[in-house]
Amino acid sequence: MPLAEFTAFACELASKARRETVARFNQGVDVENKGDEALFDPVTEADRAAEHAMRSLIGERFSDHGISGEEFSDKAGGGRYAWSIDPVDGTRSFICGLPTWTTLIALLEDGAPVLGLIDAPMLDETYVGTGTEAWLACGGDKAVIRTSGCKALSEARLSTTDPWLFHENESAAFDRLRRACRVTRYGHDGYAYARLAAGSLDLVVESGLKPHDYNALVPVVRGAGGHVGNWTGGLDLAGGAIVAAANRALYDAAVELLAAS
Repeated sequence: MPLAEFTAFACELASKARRETVARFNQGVDVENKGDEALFDPVTEADRAAEHAMRSLIGERFSDHGISGEEFSDKAGGGRYAWSIDPVDGTRSFICGLPTWTTLIALLEDGAPVLGLIDAPMLDETYVGTGTEAWLACGGDKAVIRTSGCKALSEARLSTTDPWLFHENESAAFDRLRRACRVTRYGHDGYAYARLAAGSLDLVVESGLKPHDYNALVPVVRGAGGHVGNWTGGLDLAGGAIVAAANRALYDAAVELLAAS
């Protein structure tokens, strides 16, 4: 199937998820903690219902495709394709009534993400990337997006979801980077990567991410001209330590500070 048809299907998945999440966001939902006493890791019926709806549609349309998500067990596939889904990325924002939570959808081919979608339902924004191009669909309009031309840390707009989620050595490294950047914003989860792709942020640095957290982000950022790698300069994201930058030069500058002793 051509990638354009997979893209249309990913948009169908996002619409399915919206039908489950938006009403629950507006009405309010009960919150469970799937973490322990030391780590609050919230989940709601919106997370579970949206993921179930997307899994059902994938199963109906592509029964041989694998599926991995945040809330349910992985489903093994019988071919080269698999879907990675995060129904509500930013559940903390969701339960606080903040509109920047997203739904993340990625198509993987032989284990590598080749299509990514970041949907922000409450903002009616859908960011799509294929690794070579990226665009924003909003209110029926569609526009190509590109990262900023920022190459200097001193001019960079930096974001991370929550600095308190870093381990001690990571906190020190992030603080070095924060002090070198012009401005830092917090709390945007996957939406920060969407805005990096659209050119209004320049750097996003996080750790502890799972594949469902980052698979969709990679094709969007790279498709918009950005660079995504790990904290040590490599491309292996399996460790969950992610640096996304407007371009390779800014990425290299960020990694140099993160790695400094």
